[in-house]
Amino acid sequence: MSMFKIFTINPGSTSTKIALFEDETKVFSKNVNHAAEKLAQYPAISDQLEYRKETIDTLLKENNISLDGVTAFVGRGGGLLAMDGGTYEVDDIVLDHAVRGANGVQHPAMLGPQIAHEYARLYHAKAYVVNPPDVDELQDLARMTGIKGVYRTVHLHALNLKETAIRHAESMNKKYEDCNFIVCHIGGGISISAHRGGKMVDGYDIVGGEGPMAPTRCGSIAVSDILKYCRDKDLGEVKQLCTRNGGFVSHLGISDALEVSSRAKGGDPYAAMLWNTMIYQIEKCIGSMAAVLHGRIDGILLGGGMVYNEDLVSQIKDTCEWIAPVTAYPGEFEMEAMAAGAVRVLSGKEELKKYSGECRFKGFDF
Repeated sequence: MSMFKIFTINPGSTSTKIALFEDETKVFSKNVNHAAEKLAQYPAISDQLEYRKETIDTLLKENNISLDGVTAFVGRGGGLLAMDGGTYEVDDIVLDHAVRGANGVQHPAMLGPQIAHEYARLYHAKAYVVNPPDVDELQDLARMTGIKGVYRTVHLHALNLKETAIRHAESMNKKYEDCNFIVCHIGGGISISAHRGGKMVDGYDIVGGEGPMAPTRCGSIAVSDILKYCRDKDLGEVKQLCTRNGGFVSHLGISDALEVSSRAKGGDPYAAMLWNTMIYQIEKCIGSMAAVLHGRIDGILLGGGMVYNEDLVSQIKDTCEWIAPVTAYPGEFEMEAMAAGAVRVLSGKEELKKYSGECRFKGFDF
């Protein structure tokens, strides 16, 4: 069986991660940080394309890494409309939507498909995106709200959530499609999702302000309270509470969960209340996803950087393990997930999907 050579690219807010795989074995990886003042020189995120690619080229040259023979380049997806999970070819529609941010969310992940396309063109290879944050597989019951014409959508850490679920299913000698999981990504942002039959059938829109409080996110708050808060504030400033200036940042001016945890452990009552409230809200959201799955759950899976914290994992186990076994996967599998998605398609285990350019959900017929 021939070996597939996969190069993955993950542009973040202040860094760019790259990795080279032979099938699913990582043979090289690097993470380069970008100075905030350098990124500030570019009016739009897509304007960073040439700079980010030059940075990658320099890293490869410094480490004597050749991209000759790469089968596929995989970029972290972004800027796309709501779509099913899976691996997608970077075609003209994906590229156009990534460049302009068709979903209205400006995030460096938009650069992933663009960089993958550039390298694929140079090396006559494939270009893919795998389970981008725009994956939205909500069941119909999860769509409806109490306001006519307003429907729910989700933005989650789909790449890591699905890869964690796939890996855990394999550890049980089962297929992901045959399992029911509650999967959490607990990091700077916190995603909690219900997985049934290979789909994320429910979860929280963490870009829109749903879900638990997180280090930089306010979490779910009553509309009436938000309206009161908005009275003397700019709406753009208020929206930043959903993704950048909420949570620990709003209260303490810091986003470092390790520091908040340390302060809590050291006897700081304010930090302790924030730390334990965040965990309490995570547990409540896990409970709601248990109801979505009718209590038939094969496991509760915890991933993300904060899962290295033993106190957080211990509290969640104490509160939620009566629902299903809780398994911790500290850190994230994003680079591995992108490579694995490409290998599944290239080996014929999974069908390559084509992005329609249209939102997966267009409303109900009533």
